[in-house]
Amino acid sequence: MTTLDERRTAPSPAEAEQSTRLRVVLLLDVLDGKEQQFLKAYEQIRHQVAAVPGHISDQLCQSLGNSSQWLITSEWESSEPFLEWVESAAHRKMVEPLHGCVRDTTSLRFVIARETPDPALGEPRKTARAATAGKAAGKAAGSVAERVAAVDPLASPPLCTNGVVRHAITFTVRPGSEEKVAKLLADYESPRAQVDDTTRLLRTSLYMHGNRVVRAVEVTGDLGNALRHVAQQPEVRAVEEAINPYLEEDRDLTDPASARAFFARAALPAVEHATSDPKPGDVTRVAYLHPIDAQQGPAEARRLAGLDAADCIDPSHALAAATVFQRGDVLVRVLDVNGQAQSGDPHGLARGGRRMDLVTDRSSHEA
Repeated sequence: MTTLDERRTAPSPAEAEQSTRLRVVLLLDVLDGKEQQFLKAYEQIRHQVAAVPGHISDQLCQSLGNSSQWLITSEWESSEPFLEWVESAAHRKMVEPLHGCVRDTTSLRFVIARETPDPALGEPRKTARAATAGKAAGKAAGSVAERVAAVDPLASPPLCTNGVVRHAITFTVRPGSEEKVAKLLADYESPRAQVDDTTRLLRTSLYMHGNRVVRAVEVTGDLGNALRHVAQQPEVRAVEEAINPYLEEDRDLTDPASARAFFARAALPAVEHATSDPKPGDVTRVAYLHPIDAQQGPAEARRLAGLDAADCIDPSHALAAATVFQRGDVLVRVLDVNGQAQSGDPHGLARGGRRMDLVTDRSSHEA
């Protein structure tokens, strides 16, 4: 695609003050299972748009908190060529491939008033690599706090199916403290479910096996916003502080850098989710912890997810839904089974996993 540097030179101060460049923001909600179709359509469209007079550049971005949410931004020399193009028959034909893979779109348009760096003042554009190199020249290694601050708790967009984002975190407690930790985690007051206008906590399921704790959450909207919301709630902070002395690895959730580092290393991403048509009656949620080799983890996650998906589409089977979480040598399957909880494994769902003890399972009224 053409870039800003290729299509225009830096404006004079007077030109910058009277800039008419336009920034167009397009928010899209991509349908489940249509991501590759969407990317293929965008790849075709972007080359066509690059040839439109007045177009400068565009970017395609995926939400870090919800993998079904995408953003396309484009820059134009002014509003006139954009409006002329967007109202044309050529535009309508060009975007037709998107119609079958996008649930909803929102278009916003802005005239660029200021920017950093300012090309009118000759300010150079900085890159993260250059900035890092500059710091390294003055200091051989950054402080621990600086290195931790660079850790992102959501290194890649989480799994989203039918508008629901699923994610889990896991950590271990000191052997012998399991009973105390379980009681602390079971007794806290649930945080407010509504996070913001578009984000809501749907369900939190917490399990233990031995000294390993797994907390699985379901969210509509942005997972990052939901995690920050929960961490800031007084009732949650109180219980998290209460279990801190029992953790095998120290953390300080009141310190932003330490909190980011904890959520990054504790992240247990959902890698697959399968579901069946809902049936009337009770549904029991159970979880299985699978001892695996880290190197074989992704392959084992796919294998187990395939078996669960086959059971979900079998109308005679009791499995209603299954989510596989995996990272490194930790693999957890959270299953919804039709019927009341039973001891043992009457449906053959363990698949070599160890059933985890349920600590708490809380849902909002919309879950």
